[in-house]
Amino acid sequence: MAGKYIIGSLVATSGVAYVCDTIISDRKIFGGTTPGTVSNKGWWEETDKKFQAWPRTAGPPVVMNPISHQNFIVKSQSE
Repeated sequence: MAGKYIIGSLVATSGVAYVCDTIISDRKIFGGTTPGTVSNKGWWEETDKKFQAWPRTAGPPVVMNPISHQNFIVKSQSE
């Protein structure tokens, strides 16, 4: 019984969010225009070519949580 209220509220919330997003971003009710860098397809293609031409080099792997991996170096106090 409570499931239909939960499902219904999720559907209604998604609908309201979609309508708000469409009105604010596509119809631009607060003003503004779409930047030329977004709407100009030629600019987008040239930028993509530039980024694809850069050499990609990778550094050593980074450990996000060194405490859980226990692969860090502990210096002794005598040094």
